[in-house]
Amino acid sequence: METVELLPDVTTERTVREVWRRLSDAGLPSQAAHRHPTNRPHLTLATADTLDPEVRVRLKHILTVLPVPLHLDGTVRFDGRTPVLAWAVRPDEALLHLHEAVWRTLRETPACGRLNPLHDPERWKPHITLARGRDAAYPETPLFSAAPGGPDDVLTGEWVGARTYDTVVRSATPLDSVPRS
Repeated sequence: METVELLPDVTTERTVREVWRRLSDAGLPSQAAHRHPTNRPHLTLATADTLDPEVRVRLKHILTVLPVPLHLDGTVRFDGRTPVLAWAVRPDEALLHLHEAVWRTLRETPACGRLNPLHDPERWKPHITLARGRDAAYPETPLFSAAPGGPDDVLTGEWVGARTYDTVVRSATPLDSVPRS
């Protein structure tokens, strides 16, 4: 499987990593414990069986709209086989259009194979993962300087880059040439 991911600006990445550290310091599950060199804060736009060179070229063209605004707004928990605590991404019009364009491109390319239906624009719940695991913190866990959902739980920035991530070989490949700020 291969993912298409957006990457935040340096300040946002630093802030998310700080939350990862706080969770870890509190003895809770945290993405900070995931030491693979490709681990970094990101927003998954889509996942497909494969991304061939032709579709990568089309994705690079779509991603020329970067940077686009980034709004993190409160925590959310996803329950399932592996519970996830995440920082919710509040999508604006630019992000929704970008997501739809990426999804449509992959959906219309038979060589991509199956797409993860959770990333369908009708179902997509944009987020940045903070922790995964049975004991992942609940949204009420104090991660910020104020209660989640309060003004200190909101962060604005920009999505400045994009990459693909191959889940089989665990490698990341840049999808754009936008410099990180």
